[in-house]
Amino acid sequence: MEAALGRIASLGRVIRWRSGTVQAVRRQWRGAVELDVLVGGVVARALAYADLVGRPEPGDEVLLNTTAAAMGLGTGGYALVVAVPGRLPSDSSGPGHLVKARYTPTQAIVAGVDEQDSPFHDVLAAAESLAGMPVVVADLHSALPAIVAGCLAARPQCRIAYLMTDGAALPLAFSRTVAGLAPLLAGTITAGQAFGGDLEAVTVHTALLAARHVLQADVAVVTQGPGNLGTGTPWGFSGVQAGDVVNAAAVLGGNVVGALRISDGDPRERHHGVSHHSTTAFGRVALTGLDLVVPAGLGEPLASRVRADLADQPERNRVVEVPTDGLDAALRACPVTLSTMGRGLDEDHAYFLAAAAAGKYAASLLAHALDP
Repeated sequence: MEAALGRIASLGRVIRWRSGTVQAVRRQWRGAVELDVLVGGVVARALAYADLVGRPEPGDEVLLNTTAAAMGLGTGGYALVVAVPGRLPSDSSGPGHLVKARYTPTQAIVAGVDEQDSPFHDVLAAAESLAGMPVVVADLHSALPAIVAGCLAARPQCRIAYLMTDGAALPLAFSRTVAGLAPLLAGTITAGQAFGGDLEAVTVHTALLAARHVLQADVAVVTQGPGNLGTGTPWGFSGVQAGDVVNAAAVLGGNVVGALRISDGDPRERHHGVSHHSTTAFGRVALTGLDLVVPAGLGEPLASRVRADLADQPERNRVVEVPTDGLDAALRACPVTLSTMGRGLDEDHAYFLAAAAAGKYAASLLAHALDP
């Protein structure tokens, strides 16, 4: 045991530092700038968070964390700009007392929607309930655009708030998906150590309350950010926190909807049918009941596999079959690229259809509240 622990400890060097020269700006979206940087004679793809380090320009010398790029990570495989030493950004003069990414070299001070100086502090101090607001919970960030598409297909005027947890990427600016969905959202909220949303919150609980009482959302969608972490073990997956979100939403009086991770396109057996991540998060981590949405009309053998995978769910969870009329068209009209683990809509149609069905079902729960 001691030898094994020693081997693990010897692997625990956390950052690979490099310096480089910015060659070009590739593209940019809210809060982020993608760059070509010359590092050791090779041009690398890098990402800078402008609110943290400023906006690098061609010719700038930059300090980089190249660990993820060297490891060949997919979603997060950028070299990250840590500083532009020759042109530091101006000091922040904005309000705020919340520290996020705490006690790291890039910790950021943000203005929290729930802190004492917030104009919404009194609102959130008094808020105790979501008043039945539907809360759609998914374990992967890639489900977000499909959930939004399904919700708006059923209720085009629905106000949707997106709440990003801190299970994966911490900066919301890392998500091009959120940037592309911005015109369709009532706003974004980053909870816990995640930061960069329209509103910042200390916990998932206050983030949910802010969605309802500050953004006046009809529906909240909650996922981790891009770049989830998995280990091939039942509990070692960052999306397991979806079960904790269910508990938070339920204790606040939300109407909780589970967007199941259903697939027949994933090459890994443990994710065929209903992923074991969904059954663990919703069936074992979540201690309160929720509605688990299954899209109607799944072909065989997938439909039988899904029924079998959900057979052991606790009685508190209700499986709801939702018609999928119009959802394929809504998914194909989505303004952002649909992709999960490198698979697009046609390569993993069931996955996106299940997420869209969860959004459609959440919107259907608003019928009495929104109809005149």
